[in-house]
Amino acid sequence: MRLPHDIRARLAAIGGSNDGDIDLGLAALVLAAIDRPGVSHGRYLRHLEQLAEDVRAYVGGAGGDAPPALDLRIEALVQVIARRFGYGGTEETFDDLDAANLMRVIDGRTGLPVALGILFIQTARALGWPISGLDFPGRFLVRLEVGNERRVIDPFAGGRIIETQDMRDMFKAVAGNHVELEPKHYRAMGNRDILLRLQNNIKARLLRASRFDDVIEVLEAMVLFAPDHAELWHELGMLNARLDHVVAAIEALEQHLRLSPGMGADVRYNTSRLLQELRQRLN
Repeated sequence: MRLPHDIRARLAAIGGSNDGDIDLGLAALVLAAIDRPGVSHGRYLRHLEQLAEDVRAYVGGAGGDAPPALDLRIEALVQVIARRFGYGGTEETFDDLDAANLMRVIDGRTGLPVALGILFIQTARALGWPISGLDFPGRFLVRLEVGNERRVIDPFAGGRIIETQDMRDMFKAVAGNHVELEPKHYRAMGNRDILLRLQNNIKARLLRASRFDDVIEVLEAMVLFAPDHAELWHELGMLNARLDHVVAAIEALEQHLRLSPGMGADVRYNTSRLLQELRQRLN
């Protein structure tokens, strides 16, 4: 593994943490440091703190002792993150690897939907506001709640409020007119799944560019912070086998089998047969 030792250790610590205990912003910065070894997290963490303090000041300026209303919270997040600091995205962003690197997103104020969503989530959580990322296809969205009220926000579109019809239209644009929204498309994502979605964006772009060694590095980082995700080990094993990294392929596929006792008989047979072939190469 080519990951620096300190980053590898921090990702492994995240992998051993309960999902709710993961500091999403800090974890995203640790992943960002893979491409920027030696760059301090300090000023980026201070920027995240500044976002939260500015939002706190915005809602505090509205006066009153009652907790801020949902619409005021959304207004504060949008005014600070999207307008004061200028965060947003463009279509060109989708082809930019740096748009999934939170350090570079903070530097350039532009990023992929999930990277911008992390900024919204981190800021809201710093103020104790219930917010979650949604497992929505094609566009990462966030949902902010106060009591029985909730709103869905699109960080990539400058914090625009998304109604049900908007979500239906966005979904059909990705999946086709013959499909409809289902409850699973509104599912709140855990912190680890948000980080996986962030890294999947990087992985997909590297695969399209046939940068397979770099894809392996991304997958190695992913299995560190999500060690129980069997499909990642399978993907890592298959790619290592394709590149003739025999020992690494064997280790990954063995882990896949250990984590997937209930997998289908055909998949288990094919994986076991590939493992046998790989072991024979070592002899």
